[in-house]
Formats: sequence, C-alpha cells, structure tokens
Amino acid sequence: MLIFVSVLLFLNFPVASCEPINPGCSLGMADAIFQDGDVLVDCHFVLLTVSIALQKIFHFLRFHLSFPMFIYRIHPNKYQYVIALNFAIEEINKNIHLLPNISLGYDMYSIVQYQATILEHSIRFLTGLKEAIPNYTCRKESKLIAVVTGTSWEFPSRISTILGLYKYPQLTFGPFDPMLSDHVKFPFIYQMAPEDTSLALGMVSLMVHFSWTWVGLIITENEKGIKFLSDLKREMKKNSVCAAFVQMLSLKYRYNWNDLLSTDPAIMGEMVKVFIVFADIDSTLVVIFKASGQVDPWRVWVTTSQWDIASSVRHFILDSFHGTLIFSQHHPEISAFKDFIQTVNPSKYPDDIFLSHIWKMYLNCPFSRVYCKTLKTCSSNGSLALLPWHRFDMDMSEESYHIYNAVYAVAHSLHEMLQEHADVQPVKSRKRLVFSPCRLHPFLKNIQFNNPSGDKVDLSHTGKLETKYDIFNFWNFPQGLGLKVKVGTFSSFLPRNKQFSLSDGMIEWGTKDKQTPLSVCSTSCAPGLMKSPQEGKASCCFDCHPCLENEISNETDSIQCIKCPDDQYANTEQTHCIPKAVTFLAYEDPLGMALACMALCFSALTALVLGVFVKHHETPIVKANNRTLSYILLISLILCFLCSLPFIGLPNMATCILQQMSFGVVFTIAVSTVLAKTVTVVLAFRSTVPGRRMRWILVSPNLIIPICTLIQMVLCAIWLGASAPFVDINAHNERGHITIMCNKGSATAFYCVLGYLGFLAMGTLTVAFWARNLPDIFNEAKFLTFSMLVFCSVWVTFLPVYHSTKGKVMVAVEVFSILASSAGLLGCIFVPKCYIILIRPKNGSFKGLRGTRVCK
Repeated sequence: MLIFVSVLLFLNFPVASCEPINPGCSLGMADAIFQDGDVLVDCHFVLLTVSIALQKIFHFLRFHLSFPMFIYRIHPNKYQYVIALNFAIEEINKNIHLLPNISLGYDMYSIVQYQATILEHSIRFLTGLKEAIPNYTCRKESKLIAVVTGTSWEFPSRISTILGLYKYPQLTFGPFDPMLSDHVKFPFIYQMAPEDTSLALGMVSLMVHFSWTWVGLIITENEKGIKFLSDLKREMKKNSVCAAFVQMLSLKYRYNWNDLLSTDPAIMGEMVKVFIVFADIDSTLVVIFKASGQVDPWRVWVTTSQWDIASSVRHFILDSFHGTLIFSQHHPEISAFKDFIQTVNPSKYPDDIFLSHIWKMYLNCPFSRVYCKTLKTCSSNGSLALLPWHRFDMDMSEESYHIYNAVYAVAHSLHEMLQEHADVQPVKSRKRLVFSPCRLHPFLKNIQFNNPSGDKVDLSHTGKLETKYDIFNFWNFPQGLGLKVKVGTFSSFLPRNKQFSLSDGMIEWGTKDKQTPLSVCSTSCAPGLMKSPQEGKASCCFDCHPCLENEISNETDSIQCIKCPDDQYANTEQTHCIPKAVTFLAYEDPLGMALACMALCFSALTALVLGVFVKHHETPIVKANNRTLSYILLISLILCFLCSLPFIGLPNMATCILQQMSFGVVFTIAVSTVLAKTVTVVLAFRSTVPGRRMRWILVSPNLIIPICTLIQMVLCAIWLGASAPFVDINAHNERGHITIMCNKGSATAFYCVLGYLGFLAMGTLTVAFWARNLPDIFNEAKFLTFSMLVFCSVWVTFLPVYHSTKGKVMVAVEVFSILASSAGLLGCIFVPKCYIILIRPKNGSFKGLRGTRVCK
C-alpha cells in the first residue's frame, strides 16, 4: 500500500471523483425536477456543461496530490427543453378535450452524456433512488407511461437495452438518426424528428445557387455522418461540385484546429472559402473551437441547427462565424411559447433547482444555500428574455419543438387508448391509474394528429413527411449582435425549379468583400471557351481553351464546343452562330460591275477596231495582214470579251455550261487564228528564199482554224457527257459567306480543255518566236510573238492565283484572266496597225512597201 501511495505521489496521478464542490446546492448529474400527475412522462435532458477543476488535497515537499473535481454548469439555452416540457404539459392539462379529468405530470432528470454513466443512470431511474440497485425498485406504484430522451443517438440506444426489457416507449427529440430507425433492433424507440433525406440536396442547391464548386466537408464520424456524406457526394456529383477535402471528426477528442485543416496546403488557400459542417450538438468540433480560441474569419460556414455555432462557442470568437448559413428544419412559430417564457421564474417553479441557478448566475438573484432556492424577494422579478442572445434564444429550437410534439404524441396515444378501454376501470378510480406502458405501443406507432399550431405529427412508419428547411443567416457584426435572420427556404416536395428560394440581398457575408464569395478550384470558363480537365485532379479543377474554328460555346463552363451548321458561322468571340450571307460575283458588286464594264468596253473597242479595218480594207497595211484572218481574230476577240459575262451574276445550269464551253471554243478560235496568221507570215517570206525548189503551198493556213476548233469542241463534248458543270453552293470556302458558283464538274476535263488551249498558245508562241526576225516592214511577226508572250504569261500566272483564292474572288480571277489575255492580243496585234491607219496613214501607203510582198 505504501508503494502504491509513493507511486501516486511521484507521478502526481489524478484520481477521479464525482462529488461536486458543494454537495448541498451544486448541480450534479443526479438532479431532477418532479411535477406530480395522474400519469407521468419521464424525461432525460442534457442540461449541464461539465468543466474540471483540480483540488489540491495533499502537499509534501515538492510533491502534491490533486483530485479532479467535476463542476456542472447549466446553459440557459438548454434549459429551453424544460420550458417546452412545462409548456406542453400545462397546455394539455388545460385542454378539456384531451385527457379530460386526467392530469399529466413528469419526472425530469439531468443527465451527463458519457458512456460510463448512461447505464448507471438507467438503473438508478428504475430503482427510484439516487443509488443504482439492479433489479430493485422503491416505487410503490408506477405512473410512468413513456420516456422522452435525446439528443444524440448514444443515450437512447444505450438506455433502451435496459428500458426495453420493460417495454417502455422511448420518444427521442434529437435529429433523425438512421441507426435508431431499425425497428427490429429498437422496437420501442420513436423518433420525433422527420427523416432529413433532403438536407444534402438542400445544401448542394445552395452551392449551385452561389456557384460554389470547391468546398470543404467537416463531418462527424458516425453512421449518420457517413450516410449524410454519401448523400452529399451523390448530389455534388450530379451538380458538378467537388470536395476540396473531407475531414471526418472522430468521437474522441484528438484534434486541434491546426490539425483539422492541415490535410492539404490548398485547403487554407484563397480558393476554399466555404466549409460544410455536419455535426451533433456535443460534437468534437465544439471542443476544437473552444480549445483553439480563434477561427479564420474569412470563411463561409454552412451548417445545421444541430450544430449551431452561434451558441456552441465562446462569445469572444463569435465574429469568426459572422455570415454563417444555418439549415434548420421548418416548424411553425408558436406565439404563445414566447409569452409563456415571460412567465417563467423561480416563484412559479420553486422546486426547479436549474431555474434557481440561472437566476443566481445570470440575474444576480440572492440564493439560499440551505434550501437551494432563490429568495422570494427577487425570484419573481426578471425574465429569461433579458438574457443576451448567446445565453438564451427566445425562438423555439428544433429540439424544444420535438419535445413539445413528443408530449402531445403521448397524450393523444393515451387518450385513444383510454377511449378504447373505457370499460376496464370505472371513472371513480381514475386517480390511481395503473397499467403497463407496453399497452401504449399499438396506439403510439400509428398516431397521427395536428398539434395546436396546425402542424401535422405522424409517427407511423409509412407516413413520414418530407422535410422543409428554413435557411438562416447569422449576423454578429458588430460583435455581440447575434441575430439569426431567415433568408430562404428549401422544400424537396415542391417542383424542382421551386424547391430552393433565397433572398441574396439579405445575406451578410463573413468575408472581406461584401460581394458573394467565390469558392472554386478554377475560375469559370467564359462563353467561347471550353473546360479541359487537369490531369490527376478533381473535375472542378480545369483549364480553359478556346473553341476550334467555327465552333461556339454560349454558356459558362461549357464541357464541349458546338459546331455551327453549314449555313452559319461563329462570331469573333465564338459565343453564337451567325447566318452566313449568300454571295456570288454579282453585277451589283463593285468588282462584278468593274469586270462587266471592262468586258463591254473592250468588246466595243474591238468592234471599233473591226470597223476601222473594214473601212480601210483596201489599205496596204490591212491587205498585208491578211484581211480575212484579221476579221476572224477581231470577231473572236469580241466573243472572248463577251464570254466573260456569263461568269458574272447568279449562276444557273445554263450559264455554268455556257461560260466554260464558250470560253474553251472562242479562245481556241482566237489562238488558232493567231497561229494561222503566224504561219501565213512564215510562208509568205520563207517561200521566196533563193534556192528553194518549191513553195509551202501544200496546206492552206486557213485550215488550221477549223481543225483546231473541232478538236476543242470534241473535248468539250466529252466534258459535257462525262461530268458537266453545275451550280454549286460552297459554305466553307469563305468565312461568313455561302458562295454560289459554278462547279467545273470534271476537273480533269477542265484541265484538258485548258491544257489544249495552252498547247496551242505555246505552239503559236514558238512559231512566232522563230519568225520574229523576218524582214517585215510592219513587224507582224514581232507583234504576234509579243502578243502570245503576253497571252501565255497571263494564263501561266492564272493557275497559282486561281488555286489560292476562294469564293467569288476565284471567279473574278478567271474573268480577269480572260479579259487580260484578250486585251493582250488586241493591244499587241491591232493597236500598232490602228495607229498607222489613223495617225500615220502615209506610212501605210504603197510607197512604204518597197521591197515587200503583200499576201492577199
């Protein structure tokens, strides 16, 4: 024994004691309130908060021995449970239609919700003494009809192992717990709170409303918390909301505030501004906050009334939770309850030790330690309404409302049972009603009624009502204001678009900015951009990339871009599609009008040159240039200029065929005529060279034109038969335009016609170049050479330019090439001759033709 005491002295080992400091009047877990009645409802409430004080009882040298002393203090907000109980009992006893001639009373026990004391408390209750004696009772007669317990699952589930043996009905007033809904394991437990299956949907609706996609989750690690987390993650996934972290709170007190939010460096960064808290009234999180002394104020807290931070932490850190959004199960206001609170004082309830302590602690009322009561001189003065908000809330809490309904449920069930068994006992013996509580179960499990406020109460298994939530905003700025303002509602039973209602303008935020805080992993992608997930990160973390060409995104955070239809194109911002303008080389366009005017002007000029040649057909210069071939060439050039007109205007099947066929045939005639003129010059001079034995008169040059033209016409006929040109609508060549133009049909046939024309041109150029130095006074060979050089240069340039353009510009390039090449032939061959005929007629007389031959 000496060794044991020595070890204790050395280690300063604390030995627990459950005796209060002042056993006479101090609060303890054995304190109770009793109100007599014909029938009693037994109530077990957690009213006290517990603190520990070390009392030094022995000191020797440097060693001392201390015992931890448990000090119990009552919190006025929890005392509202007792007020709700009294309020319901007195209403029922005054109601002549409910339990007439029967008074309802109660036994109220203060409990400390620790595992070690729960079973002891249940045995003490059955014993009827302060000391727990198993299988023994001091109660002479039992008036007990039901037990009301709460608030968390732990006390009802554990006490039911003892009370269940006697089949006592247990009504819990805490939040709905899925563990207690197991009617096989807990057949005698009835939960007053409706099932909160829509809470997760309501919170996610709030996140979606404010576009919060990156939130932290702090949840109690029990079956209810795990069930809520599962529901919450399912709804978050549906609505593209991600959890930055999930912190499960163990039932053991093993966290501090720094450890709580140290799982990821990004959690304390600027991106996570919103924390979802799902915890019980006596959660570990409360201990963490109290131990930490401060919380980062630049956060938004979303929680439930079961963990109301406004009344759970010390006053001087409440400003850290300014702007908290609280989901509370909706219940109607009971106006008479606030009036009833005004009447509550120690004079009205002299045996209520808890109320006497509240008056002593918070209203400075003198207290008699002999009788454990307040003095009559002040006990009737004052009111709980005078207490500050963080001490006592005048509004009925969820738990108090469930206590109120639980008492009414017992009363209605007992009323129905007595009506059904009215003949069991005569009326005169009603004052000593004795019956087994188990007889109440058939009525209690199916009870449905409307309480005095008109709210429906249903304890049947199939009649659970959908929960409606009120959303409150906690205002505590300036510090100490402490208001909970209703800012919205959530009702899962309404249509989807009407379930969530919120007044944004009424909300006070706890962040630095007055605007709605932003809590996202990545900034939203504006319209015109699409989301690209970041590898290895949550879906809410993404990069923004612009849409591809002719694709749009007209919504924020688009997952993919939408391609515009063929008849539309994307605007510069790529936010919406614009109808494309129909375009073609029209006469009304400046370009089309200019080309048409050029074609007509050149045609008129060519006709004028033809008129000059016809008028001066007897002049030597006209005769020397082979009048017939000159007339053919001038007429073909007029047609070449005019064949460009079908390229202008709205295309149709006729113009598409005409423009290509006319171009190929007419230009073949023109080029073959130039070839004939070149051959004529060569024959005219080479046949007179001395030493020649015979003239080149075997084949007439005029036959070149029909032969070459016939070949081209055969190629055109093959083209028409194989794949004729047709009208084509091209919506992709030119941005913002739908181009109507003629499709060549067979590209091979087109290039064959163009290649044949190029072959003739190159042949003509070769012959002309060979004859360029012949002794010709009018330089006919040189003019033909230069004209064909210009012609070939135009069409060689045409090919790359034609393929590098799109839309109506492509058509304009072809028209311009036709006009330029025709103008080259006209200018190089006939302009010098017209100059001589009209300006220098003397140079074209026979005197100037000495030593020359004229070829007729």
